[in-house]
Amino acid sequence: MSGLTPIARTDSVPNMKTIAITIDEASIESIDRLLASNSVPWRSRSEVIRQAVQRFLAGLERAAEEDRERKIFRRHRTSLNRQAVALIEEQAKP
Repeated sequence: MSGLTPIARTDSVPNMKTIAITIDEASIESIDRLLASNSVPWRSRSEVIRQAVQRFLAGLERAAEEDRERKIFRRHRTSLNRQAVALIEEQAKP
């Protein structure tokens, strides 16, 4: 499974807290199969779940940033279009 690398080693991260979660049996079995395959860099359920949470949160942050950028582009689209046309016209000159 290429591309599956830890975001950051968490076994030495200070200030980790222990929490309890409820998770369905099928997900636990999937995690256990993944760990048993030795094809991933993680050694425990906790590491897998921490990585999943970190990736999920990073995805949410990325989506929020993309949404902010889309709003900026929409707000300035007329000006950006005008600048793009001017640039293309300038580049098309002999």
